[in-house]
Amino acid sequence: MTLTFDGRVVLPAADPDDAERTASAIASRLGPTSTVVIVHVIEKAGGGIDKAPLESRKEYAGNVFDRAREPLEATGTAVETELLYGTDVVETIFEGAEEWDADAIAFIPREGSRITELLTGDVSRRLIREASIPVVALPQNGN
Repeated sequence: MTLTFDGRVVLPAADPDDAERTASAIASRLGPTSTVVIVHVIEKAGGGIDKAPLESRKEYAGNVFDRAREPLEATGTAVETELLYGTDVVETIFEGAEEWDADAIAFIPREGSRITELLTGDVSRRLIREASIPVVALPQNGN
């Protein structure tokens, strides 16, 4: 059985490579009425100094969106992009998904050591554990 998405699906993308991998993995699973919302979260420091100047982070997000659009162009699927801002990446993704009345969130878990996951809060694990809508972890190879 092949899972297909016929509604609005949110694709969080952390970086250009992640965006392209995720969009490629979901492209064959999109139905004729699918809408893909590609999101990139600019994590705010919450009163502290931000990691990089806002303009360079917006430019980076543009690259993320461009790389995600490429694999989706041939599908005929409606594609939207959203730049989100928040102090908690997972909460920000869920807030956006709720705002757009999304049917699901789909992503490819990023590889990392247990130490990295412990230090970064493991976004993948939190997306699944704190889900308020269906969350689908896509396979790396797109099958």
